[in-house]
Amino acid sequence: MADSEEIQRPETRAAEPAVQSAAPEAEPRGDAESGMQAPEDETALEFPGTSVPVEGQTVERQAEKPTSESSAPETQPPAAQTGRMRPQDPRGADDDLTKKMPGHEAADARVLTESRRHTRRSFAMGAVGVAASYGFYRWVGHSRSDEMQPEPLRRALEANAAISRAVFDERALAPTYPLKRAETLRVNGAYGLKQDLVPESWRLQLVGMRDAERDPRFVKDVTAWEYRYTTAPSGEDKGHDTKVAPGKTAPGVAPAADTAEKMAPAPMVAQQKQQQEHAGRMPRGREEAGQSRSTLKPGTGGLLLTIDDVTRLPRHELVTQFKCIEGWSQVVHWAGVRMADFLEAYPPVPINGREPKYVYMETPDGDYYCGFDMRVCRHPQTLLVTEMMGAPLTGNHGAPLRLHMPTKYGYKQIKRIGLISYTDSKPDDYWTKLGYDWYAGL
Repeated sequence: MADSEEIQRPETRAAEPAVQSAAPEAEPRGDAESGMQAPEDETALEFPGTSVPVEGQTVERQAEKPTSESSAPETQPPAAQTGRMRPQDPRGADDDLTKKMPGHEAADARVLTESRRHTRRSFAMGAVGVAASYGFYRWVGHSRSDEMQPEPLRRALEANAAISRAVFDERALAPTYPLKRAETLRVNGAYGLKQDLVPESWRLQLVGMRDAERDPRFVKDVTAWEYRYTTAPSGEDKGHDTKVAPGKTAPGVAPAADTAEKMAPAPMVAQQKQQQEHAGRMPRGREEAGQSRSTLKPGTGGLLLTIDDVTRLPRHELVTQFKCIEGWSQVVHWAGVRMADFLEAYPPVPINGREPKYVYMETPDGDYYCGFDMRVCRHPQTLLVTEMMGAPLTGNHGAPLRLHMPTKYGYKQIKRIGLISYTDSKPDDYWTKLGYDWYAGL
């Protein structure tokens, strides 16, 4: 057969694909035009989309797009055309969209998606935090009050004090400064100083001293001693309630010798006066915090010391910083007697073979009072001050005797000391009763 003879000539069909690509709709040419047909296996391998001529049949070849040897294989048809479902992307539809976006737009979309997820989480966590905070606030606010502080806050103050005592052990020394940096201390508060004391009438009541009955200065009732006061104005600034330095006033306010200090409620003062006047003593604790729970009972024996009995001890000077809890501080030159020397000269009565844990101090009228650990009273920088800036103390700085503890805030540094008592019970404290920390350590 003629067709069979021509198919056996493969060398004459090598360029045919290019010709057919140029004219895809052309019908297959006969023997007279082409003179040959392509071999069956070569056509089936290289052009799977075309028909192979079979003997006795005429088959049309399908049009083909031109391809190159380097072209990538055809991608898989979409799932909708193949009938298969694409697996669900766990990141959601937003991430599907980002695949169709170019460059930075896709990155921005991914950031936005993640931001939304974190924002929802943040709002949820914030709501839980607000609810917990409000619950804690309600719990603290409705807790039992302990010295004008909710009990949880008072326990927190005591925990902080315990940590401070454990770390510093009342042994840390406060910094000292050159004398040229010292300045006169401002007057800030007149608790226990509102009446001018007659200097000759001052006595230091000392209670709890060992072998006190053998001392010639011992009396059976130290509380019976009468302090005398003068009503003559001193012209000295007795203190202030603002942050204005002594000798200055706020704009438009006239200078005044006295200050508007808070006083205890009138019924409290009247009741105390009624209870105490029958004992022959002045009303005590007339300031805002009221009378101390640690004040002496009538009939308490002890020593009555003069200022000469105190200054007979070795004199010491310090230039240290006085720090007020209001936020200000001053470097001051102090002079007086170390409390440690005073404790050696007038030792406390041992309790169960050891010295008492605390020292209590108050002003002559009991309006102001403080309690201290015995250890801080033995601190080498704790002074019973008799001089300031090279001169004797003035009345409104606590004459004739005041305390300086550079390791404590100023509200612990009591002025015009009238009583020192050694005790094993934690003493009362004026500002602690008004919500402050008993420890007051720096």
